[in-house]
Amino acid sequence: MSVQERKQRERAGRERLIVATARELAEQQGWDAVTTRRLAERIEYSQPVLYSHFRGKREIIGAVALQGAAEMAVALRAVASAADAPRARVTALARAYLDFAERNPAVYDAMFQLDGGLAFAKEDTPEPLKDAFAALLENLGEVAGDGVHPALFTEVFWAALHGLATLTRAGRLPPGDAERRVELLVDRLAVV
Repeated sequence: MSVQERKQRERAGRERLIVATARELAEQQGWDAVTTRRLAERIEYSQPVLYSHFRGKREIIGAVALQGAAEMAVALRAVASAADAPRARVTALARAYLDFAERNPAVYDAMFQLDGGLAFAKEDTPEPLKDAFAALLENLGEVAGDGVHPALFTEVFWAALHGLATLTRAGRLPPGDAERRVELLVDRLAVV
């Protein structure tokens, strides 16, 4: 292995460590606790080393968001491939999405609530974000209904899931009805 390859590998390892540490700190104490100073202390590198990878917290949030989007896409595809019928796939997608948001609140915030400097629904949208949307679209197109554009249906379904995730987490919805909400969403929106 050349010196250049070793340096690239070490750099990539430091970047993964920064992102993992930021994610861990955010999940434990919230995003306000994630500062470059605290990250530098936790990973035992100087702040200039952090800044050589990321220009600041915004870019770190963006990196966590991209990582989360990739994980969400994998989770959505896994549950969809395990379901044997359209209704079961849509229900599994909804549950998996809501479960991901509940299990990873700081990552979910990085993806959809905080400014990570990422473009959504644009030409320059990063690939992991496009792929997470595609993981929904691949399975929702078949239940959009006649004359309904599959991407538009997917946006509406996603918006409903996001609303449920956000309102549930904020304590605005009674926790006992979570499963009934998923059933109602699938029954009313999906044509199965």
